[in-house]
Amino acid sequence: MTHYVLTFRAQPHRTPTAEQEASWPAWFSQIGPSIADMGNRVGQARSVGYKGERDDALSGYIVVTAPDFDAAVALAQGCPILQQGGSLEVGEIVPA
Repeated sequence: MTHYVLTFRAQPHRTPTAEQEASWPAWFSQIGPSIADMGNRVGQARSVGYKGERDDALSGYIVVTAPDFDAAVALAQGCPILQQGGSLEVGEIVPA
């Protein structure tokens, strides 16, 4: 199994509703066996070296295991951030 990082992006200074907050434990429970590292939320964030306009910011991450990249992307499809106006990125972790 390979490890993949899922990085979450959301509007800076957004305040999620109680319902939005409650959707995260359900998703974590659904993908639970695949979670290798529960990660963390991210507070203040700034892109460095990025040349485009961006209206969102890094808001958190988790690390999952999956048999391949497509399976990792499939895990990400149910992420609550997608229903909350945010986005996420899936990246394969390559051992150094």
